[in-house]
Amino acid sequence: MTAPILLTGGTGTLGRRVLPCLRAAGATVRVLSRHEHEPTDGVEYVLGDLATGRGVAAAAAGVRTILHCAGTAKGDDHKARALVEAATDAEHVVFISVVGADQDSFGYFAAKSAAERIIAESGTPWSTLRATQFYDSILAVVRQLAKLPVIPVPAGFRFQPVDTDEVAARLAGLALGAPAGLVPDLAGPTVHELADLVRDYLAVTHRRRPILPVRLPGKAARAFRAGVNLAPDQPLGRRSWAMFLADRSSRC
Repeated sequence: MTAPILLTGGTGTLGRRVLPCLRAAGATVRVLSRHEHEPTDGVEYVLGDLATGRGVAAAAAGVRTILHCAGTAKGDDHKARALVEAATDAEHVVFISVVGADQDSFGYFAAKSAAERIIAESGTPWSTLRATQFYDSILAVVRQLAKLPVIPVPAGFRFQPVDTDEVAARLAGLALGAPAGLVPDLAGPTVHELADLVRDYLAVTHRRRPILPVRLPGKAARAFRAGVNLAPDQPLGRRSWAMFLADRSSRC
């Protein structure tokens, strides 16, 4: 029997999209999860927690390929180390990182950068894809902002969000192929001002709110104004923010 692909973060926003891509290609999948789930055709769930290391070695036993999609606001470096230390049978680790991980060293970007290094230096062949923010993540932000009577928007912040399904398809392809190292970034087709993303959301939800630009201080704000999170010259996703909102308009 072919060894299963171990998928971390398989119940999250990205992992839920990756799973059917792998199954459509005929792969069997083992999903590392902190909670119990019933198995389905070609998919088994194994209890484990990357934050503590509990159950990770058992989940990785006999696995040749690992697709690491479990990401959080902090601690990604510690989780990457727990994974590679347990993955003694692995021959390929695929990691989803973020555009900007190589350009600055603060917060989320620093943790992603550290996780990249841990995987690259683990001795196991690897592939890493850096992507921009997902439309789903941007939607969650603008939805919360739209609840306010006046919407404060960081001045000069730009985003190039990408469709989650396009990232999932790219990751599945990497997991099914040979190790490729650092592959070209994946970004959405358009760079948007954050204020425009908010305006688009307000339009599809038929709301009117004043938008107040706010210039934020600090290193992180300067980096965002400089475009640390953008990749305008890299291979671009095809699905636009407008298309995403149109599909989601009944649920926005």
